[in-house]
Amino acid sequence: MKKPGSTEGQSPSALIDQRIAELGDWRGETLGRMRRLIRQAVPDVVEEWKWMGTPVWERDGILCTGESYKKAVKLTFAKGAALKDPAGLFNASLDGNVRRAIDIHEGEAVDESAFKALLREAVALNAAGKAKAPKKGKA
Repeated sequence: MKKPGSTEGQSPSALIDQRIAELGDWRGETLGRMRRLIRQAVPDVVEEWKWMGTPVWERDGILCTGESYKKAVKLTFAKGAALKDPAGLFNASLDGNVRRAIDIHEGEAVDESAFKALLREAVALNAAGKAKAPKKGKA
């Protein structure tokens, strides 16, 4: 039996729709806008729902996650440290060796073309890693 409020059986896309609607403020609007940009930049992106309620966008691996906090919407790029960011979009998690994030606060805008370029670069990086990955199994 399904528990009230359970997400069991719902698609990841439906769960992301639900999260955006539940936020009901600037954070929902921001997450929805960034989701549209992700889908425009990577039309065949796969939406996932992981880690007890985090929207995740993937193509040949994780591209980014979308988290919402009281004062920010955070888009964390799984391999952000390996991406070129000439527009300087990354403004959080800058000390790590792997991830980088974009924190968006109320009233802030993100350069849409630079964001899409960052996503396409993340797709290319994932695809390159997939092509180089050794085959599993015994030699």
